[in-house]
Parts: sequence; C-alpha cells; structure tokens
Amino acid sequence: MALGTPPVNGDSKQASFRSLDPQKYSSLSDFIDTVNKEDNRELLVKTYGNQGITGFLKMTGAVKASGSNDEVQYWEESRLHDKVAITPTASATSTATSLVVTIAEANSMTLRDNDVILLGGSIRCVVDKSVPAAAASATIFPLSGSFGEDITTAAKNVPVIGNLFAQGSDQPGEFLESNVIRRTNPYMILKETFKVSGSQATNIGWINVGNGDYRWYVKGEMDTRQRFLDKREMMMLLGEKTATAGITVGGKSVTGSEGYFAAIEDRGIVASAAADGNFDQLSDMDSIIIELDKQGAAPEYAIYANSATMLALDDMVAQGLATAGTGVTTGAAAFGAFQNDPQAAVRLGFQSFRRGGYTFHTKSWKLLNDPTLLGGSDFNAAMIPLTTVVDPKSGNRAAALEMNYKAANGYSREMEHWMTGSILGVTNANTDSLQFNYRSECNLITRAANQHVLIKNNGL
Repeated sequence: MALGTPPVNGDSKQASFRSLDPQKYSSLSDFIDTVNKEDNRELLVKTYGNQGITGFLKMTGAVKASGSNDEVQYWEESRLHDKVAITPTASATSTATSLVVTIAEANSMTLRDNDVILLGGSIRCVVDKSVPAAAASATIFPLSGSFGEDITTAAKNVPVIGNLFAQGSDQPGEFLESNVIRRTNPYMILKETFKVSGSQATNIGWINVGNGDYRWYVKGEMDTRQRFLDKREMMMLLGEKTATAGITVGGKSVTGSEGYFAAIEDRGIVASAAADGNFDQLSDMDSIIIELDKQGAAPEYAIYANSATMLALDDMVAQGLATAGTGVTTGAAAFGAFQNDPQAAVRLGFQSFRRGGYTFHTKSWKLLNDPTLLGGSDFNAAMIPLTTVVDPKSGNRAAALEMNYKAANGYSREMEHWMTGSILGVTNANTDSLQFNYRSECNLITRAANQHVLIKNNGL
C-alpha cells in the first residue's frame, strides 16, 4: 500500500491563497484580509434615538389601580341642568299667545307645570301641562304676551331657566331626581414571547449590547420587552371596545377595551386641523376654548402634539404676540401642574402660553412622530386637562386618567414575566432553549372625556 504525502502547506484545499488565481494577484495584500482580524467597533449606534414610546400616561398624571373583575365600573355626573326636547304640534305666528307642544318621552318628567323655558334663544315661556291634559304634552305661554316671531314645527331643545307660581299655590307635585351615568370598560389581555436556543445563548458576537455583554440574544430580549411595553401603552391609547360577544380569533373570543382616543371620539371634543394639516391660527384655538368653556374645563392643559402641530402652535403664538390685543402671552402662564415652578415645566420639555383664561403647556409627542407607528396617521395632537375629577357617588377625587390592572391576593397581572426552558439556569422544561414570556391584563379609564380634546386631520 502506497502512503500519501502530506501537503507542504497543510490542507491545500483550505489554503487562502489557493482561492485566488495566481495570474490575477501581484502581492500578498490581495488575499491577506482573510486572516487579518477585523477592525470592529463594538458600539451599537442608536440610529433612531431612543425608540421607546412609553411614558405618556405617566407624564399626564395617570394613576395606577388594581381591579378584580372582567371590567371596571365607574360613575360620571350628568349635567345639573338638562335641556328638554319639545316639538310644536302646529306652527305659530309671531302674534300667537300660546302653543301646544309634545315633550320627548325621556324628558316627560324634566318639564313641569310652571317651569319657564327659553324658546328660540330669547322667548321666555311658562309651561302648563294640564292644558291639554294629554300625556307628555303641554301648552306654553310667552311671558311677553306673544311670541314675537314665527314658530315652526321643528323639534327644539330648550333650557329650563326657572319657574313662576301664583300666590297661595301649592308646592310642585313633581320633583327632579339627580342622574348619574354608569360607564364600564373591559380589561384587555396582551401577550408576547421571545425564544433563544442553547447554542445561540452561548454565542459571543461583535456588538456590545450593554454592560460589556456580547450575547446578541440579550439585545433581542430587551427589544421584545420594550416592544411589549410600547404596544401595551398604545392599546390603552388606541384600543376600542368590540361587540358584546367579542370577535372570534382562533376559535376564542377576543374582547377589546376603550382606549383614550376612542373615549374622546365617543364623548369628547374632536377638532379638525386645517386643510393643510396645520393648526396655526388663533381662530383654531379659540374654537376649542369656546367648547372647553361649555364643558366646565380645567384652567390648565397639556398639549401633546406631533412636530408639524408643534411648529404650527409656535407660529400661532408668534402671530398672537405680534398682534396687539390678542391676549396671547407666554409671560402670564400659570404653572400649577408643575408646583408653580416654570423651570420644572422647562426641564420636562414643556413650552407654555396663555389664551382666553387657559394655560396651555405644549410638548412634542414621540409616538405621533414615529413613521413606523402613528407618524402620518390622522391623529395630530391630544389636549389633556391637568386636574382631578370628583366621583359623584363617593365624593373621592381621582385623576382624569387611570390605568387599571387585574390583581388579587398578592397576584398581579400588571406586568407578568417568566421563563420556560432548560438552559441558563432554568430547568422547568425539556427543550434545548429558553422562552421569555410577557403578559398583562389592563385597561384605561378616561374620566370626564368631555373635557379632553383630540386634534385629527379628519376631525369634526
């Protein structure tokens, strides 16, 4: 048997210079890169800055609370003075001295004998429900003797401004019951998973992912956690209630929860940006202020906006300062939300101005600028009252925004995190891997949503 001769330079098939055509290289530098150590920079560059978007709810004063049911029940006070819906049974001329009206069934107990209503914005009328004696009907008599203008048969919402009684008359036979609005919001369940194999857990890479750790899976786990926290906050902002029975996904019913934006869209103030998408005119802000006055709003607001709206607000304030008598000023702004410390507002990144008796603190909102999230969406800004609200049932004061998490007997589902596998010290499964699990059951309560403002491209 003939013995083979070992190659002079080791394994000739693996030699680096054999991979090059001898006719095409002229020096050692043509192939030496295959054995040189790479000139590696281990720093991981934050190309897009800090990409986490959590923190909005905390910054706006949202409080945390635990719950022990599938939904949260809370109460809101109704208006002290309700308008009454009436419909004239026939038209009346300006010289008419009385008019028969029907009262909407839901308001039949709101309008009583001897009540005085304001019809058409200025006509004061007294109510007599005994003429005619039909249910949910009444005759109204203008106090001036005649209506002074023609009255159509269109339905009208009229305020009750008081009442008038004759001498020696009895007390009213009907009384008004205080009303309260019951609201509910279900919890929503969010879950996430990240997995690494045993082999990948022991690989050392080129990049320092933090604290001198070069294992890339550590970066993957940190990013997964941040994405989960971001998505949890976005669902509390953008979530919507599903139909009563929920939506079936994978054979199981999924229940949605009302988020912050949905609460404002349902019962708050939705303002529209101008046709060019800007919000840079004093008239834009004034229209919102008029609506805030109707809702008994707080004197201080935080405006979280995308960059385009922030720039437009800067233009608006600059326009106001350049125009005499506008009442726009930055010098007289109140800082009650920051313990009356203007520097505290500056440290938190707020700029402030005052208009129409309100102080507005503005801040750029990263979520609305991120092109992979809400950047380019219909949502431009939110205006949050910096105040607390009073529960009409208990009298307790509470923050306008409340983050709730399921919890009972020391067990909390606010942010559950556990690992399953058989590596890195975990021995609760037979798989050659480690799985990181995340779970949260939460919801957001928006109290007095009528005092919150959402600025949208397609707002009303």
